[in-house]
Amino acid sequence: MPSDDLTITDNRTGQTYTIPIKDGAIRAIDLRQIKTAEDDFGLLSYDPSFENTASCRSAITFIDGDKGILRYRGYPIEELAEKSSYLEVAYLLVNGELPRKKELEEWTYNVAHHTLVHENIRKFMDGFHHDAHPMGMLLTGIAALSTFYPDAKNVTEPDERRMQIYRTIGKIPTLAAFAYRHRLGMYYVYPDDDLSYAGNFLNMLFKMGEIKYKPNRVIERALDVLFILHADHEQNCSTNAMRSIASSNVDPYSAMAGAIGALSGPLHGGANQAALTMLAQIGSKDKVWDFVKRVKQGEERIMGFGHRVYKNYDPRAKIIRRIAEEVFETTGRNPLIDIAVELEHIALQDDYFVERKLYPNVDFYSGIIYQAIGFSVDMYPVLFAIPRTSGWLAQWDEMMRDSATRIARPRQIYDGEPARPYMPIGKRRSS
Repeated sequence: MPSDDLTITDNRTGQTYTIPIKDGAIRAIDLRQIKTAEDDFGLLSYDPSFENTASCRSAITFIDGDKGILRYRGYPIEELAEKSSYLEVAYLLVNGELPRKKELEEWTYNVAHHTLVHENIRKFMDGFHHDAHPMGMLLTGIAALSTFYPDAKNVTEPDERRMQIYRTIGKIPTLAAFAYRHRLGMYYVYPDDDLSYAGNFLNMLFKMGEIKYKPNRVIERALDVLFILHADHEQNCSTNAMRSIASSNVDPYSAMAGAIGALSGPLHGGANQAALTMLAQIGSKDKVWDFVKRVKQGEERIMGFGHRVYKNYDPRAKIIRRIAEEVFETTGRNPLIDIAVELEHIALQDDYFVERKLYPNVDFYSGIIYQAIGFSVDMYPVLFAIPRTSGWLAQWDEMMRDSATRIARPRQIYDGEPARPYMPIGKRRSS
């Protein structure tokens, strides 16, 4: 009779073991019983980069990479992008359900009334060099919040965690906007709680001499949709960093500084910059085919295609492509979009890309929109970090409520020198 377990025969000893299977996984700790002797530590699983290891149980985000499915708490990303606002989605990620009207009003109020930062943070920002990278400023600003809110260390208290969630989601766009304005040598603009989350961010970025800033509705909505699409994405590099650091019970601001550091890498939050650079280097629509040939010959790399998880068309890329056309009606058409569309058209019909399951991902089109709105490329990972904050915090709160949580401490396979005697300096051989 079939049973939900795995039978393993250790050919070294001839002994057989039965290991339970639950939700399509075995517990790695169950492998420890497989030994060659009593003093043997037990069998380890070796999985660099966590390619086939589940580090936690989570009810937040579901991805089926083969089918191109992304859902937040069970809701398809396509429906949320079309019908929801970012703050509504942030509530969903943190609380598990879409809010009712009164719940959304309270949530919005609490986030909006935590957008201001201490004046010393403003002075702190002034200390950065004029050309400091905005991602470095954001990381440092978030880490500094732990010194302003010492109560944040009480991570086992649900009410305290809730307060830090309000504070962080509220303050992250303010810190990001301060970093942006600092780079330009401009005065800081303070939050306007009358505006939407995305509208207020645009206000803090672009307000000049006007008494009341009025965001362009198309750009405001486009930014809100981009925030929804970037809010969470399961156990990616930065989310894993957030969970791993937070497992020590450190305050969430310190953990989030680590997550922002992970996101700043060119293989993660900087990937859309690489895609934009590639499109600019191609130069024009009629040069796309020559570029594709060089990719197939191994002379070039195609950026913004393929994904560690998705082996189908990234559902977020389809939404962003549609949003891009709407933005261009307001900003004017970015010529890079025509290059991108032609590259996608050729690649999706070419066996080289189809066999390798290389499809456009979220980074392929997002940079084109950011460029059209007027952002410099070094702001792209910052624009990623703002919405991802709600996902990081949802994952953090879920982890803190999980009784299985222990401090993260991966094992290693030691392949260094065996035990050896200490040699006096005069007798050591050259390394």
